This record gives sequence, C-alpha cells and structure tokens, in this order.
Amino acid sequence: MRVRDCRFTRRDRLLRREDFARVFERQRSLRHEGWVTLVCANDLGHPRLGIAVPRRAVPGAVARNRFKRLVREYFRLNRRRLGGRDIVVLARRDAARLSARALRNGLEKDWTAIERCKDC
Repeated sequence: MRVRDCRFTRRDRLLRREDFARVFERQRSLRHEGWVTLVCANDLGHPRLGIAVPRRAVPGAVARNRFKRLVREYFRLNRRRLGGRDIVVLARRDAARLSARALRNGLEKDWTAIERCKDC
C-alpha cells in the first residue's frame, strides 16, 4: 500500500448539504453508546465519510476534534472494506467520555456490519 493511497482526501469526504441529506433520508442506522452511524449506498464505487459532532452533544472543542480525528483515522485505514457507501457518524452526548479503544471497537463492529450488509 502506497502512502498516497492512505490519505483522507476531498474525494473521501461528504462535503455538500445534499449528500448529508441523502444519507439522513435513505439511511440504515447502527447505534452505539456515544454515536450513531448512518449508511447509504452511493454510485461512486468508493466510500465517503461525513462526521457530525454538535456542540450541544460534545461541548468542548478539544473533545469534538479528538472524536472527529479518531473516526477519520479509522475510516482512512479501513475504507477498502466499505465499498460504494456514504457513511455519516453522528456524535451523541456520551461521545466525549469514550476512550479511543472503545470508539475503535465500536467502529470495527460498524464497519463489519456495513461490509456484510447487501442493501446498504
């Protein structure tokens, strides 16, 4: 694997409001203690990630950025497993209290479920 293949580029992100809205409308959800993962198929042939961390759910900027950084990193390292899907990770109130290990384990469960899912 080349270093260039591991980057989290603009192509890998959900950027537009319409893309997020589509995932929220036609989604399959996977719920956890501190977040919800929403999944929807796309026609691009590669996965894209969107992260939503409301200030109300995670009040501190350091905690919000840490959550986003950990989710992006896990996506970046495991995106080959996900196929052509758009994924939104939506933080909830308990997200700030999660350890990196708990977040990683939960995301592993999500990625495995997404990988097995035929209709999402």
